Parts: sequence; C-alpha cells; structure tokens
Amino acid sequence: MSLYNRFTAHLDAVLDALEADGTLPAGLNRKPVTVEPPRDPGHGDLATNAAMVLAKPAGSNPRSLAEKIVAGLEKLDEVEGASIAGPGFINLKLTDATWRAELAAIHAEAEDYGRSSTGEGVTVNVEYVSANPTGPMHMGHCRGAVVGDALATLLEHVGHKVIREYYINDAGGQVDVLARSAHVRYREALGEAVGEIPEGLYPGDYLVPVGQALAAQYGDRYVGAPESEWLVLFRTQAVAAMMEMIRSDLALLGIHHDIFSSEAELQAAGKPEAAEKWLRAHDLVYDGVLEAPKGETPEDWEPVELPLFRSTKFGDDQDRPIRKSNGSWTYFGADMAYHYQKAQTADQLIDIWGADHGGTVKRIQAAVAALTEGKARFDVKLIQMVRLLRDGEPVKMSKRAGNFVTLADVVREVGKDVVRFTMLTRKADAQMDFDFAKVVEASKDNPVFYVQYAHARISSLGRRAEEAGIALPAPDLSRLGTEELGLVKLAAQFPRVVEGAALAREPHRIAFYLNDLASAFHSWWNLGNDNPQARVILTDDPATTSARLFLSRGIGQIIRNGLALMGVAALTEMQ
Repeated sequence: MSLYNRFTAHLDAVLDALEADGTLPAGLNRKPVTVEPPRDPGHGDLATNAAMVLAKPAGSNPRSLAEKIVAGLEKLDEVEGASIAGPGFINLKLTDATWRAELAAIHAEAEDYGRSSTGEGVTVNVEYVSANPTGPMHMGHCRGAVVGDALATLLEHVGHKVIREYYINDAGGQVDVLARSAHVRYREALGEAVGEIPEGLYPGDYLVPVGQALAAQYGDRYVGAPESEWLVLFRTQAVAAMMEMIRSDLALLGIHHDIFSSEAELQAAGKPEAAEKWLRAHDLVYDGVLEAPKGETPEDWEPVELPLFRSTKFGDDQDRPIRKSNGSWTYFGADMAYHYQKAQTADQLIDIWGADHGGTVKRIQAAVAALTEGKARFDVKLIQMVRLLRDGEPVKMSKRAGNFVTLADVVREVGKDVVRFTMLTRKADAQMDFDFAKVVEASKDNPVFYVQYAHARISSLGRRAEEAGIALPAPDLSRLGTEELGLVKLAAQFPRVVEGAALAREPHRIAFYLNDLASAFHSWWNLGNDNPQARVILTDDPATTSARLFLSRGIGQIIRNGLALMGVAALTEMQ
C-alpha cells in the first residue's frame, strides 16, 4: 500500500470513529475526500479536504469538524503535527522517520513500487492503431500507437486485465483500391511497362514485393482477366501482406496486439445483423426518413426510408442510419456491431482515434450505451496530429512510401525509446511538433535526454564509489537531510501519479512526473558544484556516501519504473 493510500486508510479510520460517536452521520459519501500533497510544500507534507466536503452533508461547521479530524490524526506515530488552514483544510507534517521508511519501501518493492490492485481485475479492451491495411505505418499512426500501448500497460499496472486490440478495416472500398494497385504491380513484375501509377491507386513502392509474390504464384493467369476473377483473391493476399508489414512496423516500437479483428469476418459472421436484431427488439432501431442535410434544397433531396438507430435517446443530436439505401452497412452500422462484439469480453472499452474522427464520437458512445444497457464504461481518446520537422522545417515526404514518412524510417533514425517518450511528452489532444534534431538534443529542454541523463548519472555513482575504493557501510538513513528527504517526498508520489494517470486514461502524466523528478534530482546533484560537502561521493565520509547512494538508487528505481510504463528502456550511459 502506498503512503497516500495508507493515509487515506488512516483518515477513513478517524472518520469511522467520528461516525461511531455520532459526530458524523453514517453513510456519508466519502468519494470527494482526497489526500494529496499541498500546493505549497511549506504548508506540510499531506493535505486533506475531508472537513470541507463532509461538513455540509453532516450539518456541521467545516473548521469545527476539521478540529475533530485533526485530533484523531495527531495520534498517529507517523504524524509530527497537523494544522487547519482557511475555512477547514487540514495539513499534515510527517516525521522524517516516515520518509526514510518510504525510501526503504521503494528499495524493497523495487519494480513493483507503484503497482496496485485498484483496477480490481476489471477487463478493459483498448483498441488502438487500427490503420487501414493499405500500406506501411506512417507517423500519422505513431502517436496513437504509443498512447494506446502505454495506456494498456498503465492499466495492467493498476490491476486491470487488458485486451490490446487492432481492428482491420478490410471490408471497405479502400481494400478494393489496394487490390487494383497490387494488380498493377503484378503486371509490372511480369515485365509490363506500367508507367505512372494511375490516379486513385496507391503509388508506393511497398506494393512491388506484393506484385512479385503474386506473379511468382499465379504466373500470367490474371494479366488480362476481368476484375471479377481476381479482385477478391488479390485483395485477400494484399491485405495479408500489408498486415504483416504493419505488425513488423509496430514491433519496431515494441507494440504487439493480443487480437486482430477483421471487419470482413465480422460482417461475414452476421454480427451487424445480430446487433440490429437486438436493437429492434428493444425499440432502438426503427425504419424512418432522415431530414434533408443542411444546405440542400428539397428539390435536391430524395427522402429514402432507412433503418435508424435512436441515438438521440443517448445524447446524440440526431438518429443515425445503420444501412445505406442499397442495403449495405454504413460505417456506423459496422462499427456499432464491432463495439457490440468487443463488449462481450470486456467490462470497459477504450478507443484511440485520430482527432479527425471526433465527429463520430457521440454516435458510437450512444451505440455502446444502448447495446451494453449502460453497463460498459466507454472512453474515446482523440489524438492530435504530429508535425514532422527537421531543424524547424517541415520534412519532405517520401516518394517510395507514397507521399508519407514511414514510422520505420523514423524509428531507425532516432530510436524506439526516443519516439515513444516524445509521443508522451504532451497531452494527446494537443498538437505536437516532432523535430528530428530536438528529440536527440543533449539539453535540459529535451525531456527524453533530461530523464535518461538522470538515470545515467545515478548508474554512474556506484561505479565511481567503487573506483574511489570507498568501503561502504550499511546505509544509515539518518544521514539524509532536508534536501534529500525532499527528493524522497517527490519519489513517494509515484504510486499516486500512476493511479491518477490510469483513472484519467492519461499516460502522458507519467512523462510529466518523470521530468519533474529528474529536474529535482539534477538540482540536488548540482548542489555539489558549489559545496563539495553536498556531493554524493565523499571519500572521507563513507556513511554519508552510503546514505546518499541509497537515495540515488531509489530515485533511479522510480525512473526505471516510470520508463517501463512508457515502454522505454532506462539508459545507464549516455552516448
């Protein structure tokens, strides 16, 4: 149990006692009660709003209630003092021994420090990437891939069962275009001079090997054959080749999915029909006519009766068609069935989408609410675009790739860890610039370098102590002073940050926290530049050296744990 959870339990025990003696009525909602660091460290180590949020429903004065709560908390051995601020906020000052014990706990729990069971085994399906299987991964897919993967890891870390899923959009017109593009490369592989790739087809060289494989397998059988004879065959094999390429590209980022769900297989299995039947049985689909779209005159509009989902019952601004006039499924109809399928094996669903899909969020949320009868929590995380720069200038597109920059090329240039960390240095809904020069810059302005440098510095300390020939005694943590304990206090926030990031579905919080921790460590390290006695390695003081090494290794453990959540390796040396 983390220090913050432990003090939440202490506070609960005090509140239970106040309920038992009649000071508080039983059954008050304690969810709004928090235990957190105060905004001003000068106020103490922990703060709680318990008196502020419970006083009104208890019919009590906040400050009077705060005094009773403080009386209970002051009895704890870990509390040095408690005070009441303003109308009833409670601030706690913990003993130095408490913080030294927390540093020992960091070492004892090691890679498990920050892990919890708050997810209670609830199964969460995280669907991310789901790029159309029409080419290699490009940087437009990268950010969502990293955010989704880091979020899945974060949720596992707090006790959720996680399903990592990729939805293969292999039933739309884009895969027919892929098949036709592969047919051009197939003819090219057989010696035909195809010239410029026709407008509307995929021009990238990545389809050349696909055409060669088709030529080797089928010879010239389909060169002059009508499209009806080869379209399905070429589509199936081209999609398979693209998915193999996509899996390979994702592996460069350390990303592996548990499930790859096919839209074509979903439709072939009759899942959309099953969803429609269920919705009709619950009076959530009806046959009706939509109003004319805005801007179209009645003369331009031909009303057609369509099966409509009652999405307005769930907060959408209009009811949505699930089939087209020709009877085929709309994108929404197919997506609705897909989410219905996912909800069969998960308690909660998370979709990672590009920000350009923001307009469809309400209707999918409505469909999930209807099909799960409100039982499944469903979140959509919208990911803003990434602008690629080189020395501040937009990166030129790749003709080989078909006018985009491939993820593989970027990873090979700057490395997996740099890409993953950088993608988590901003909130997902904020636009991002990825400058090839800046992401590898050895500067405190580059959080990737700054955090890795802190860990490398820590890793060097043991080597330096050994080289100095210092005989280190067992760590005496009473040697740690105010500056050192300040670092422990920041390190002890890690489990709380992890739980908060998982609850909010925001993995970027880990990167923000690590940057703050690295900054605090570097500041402490730099004290030794002006004061030799503030250095970690003191050849004439083995006892203090041992305590400071113990602290440094604890900070290094937190950095490793945080980087692991981001899918980033911790460096022991900077190149």
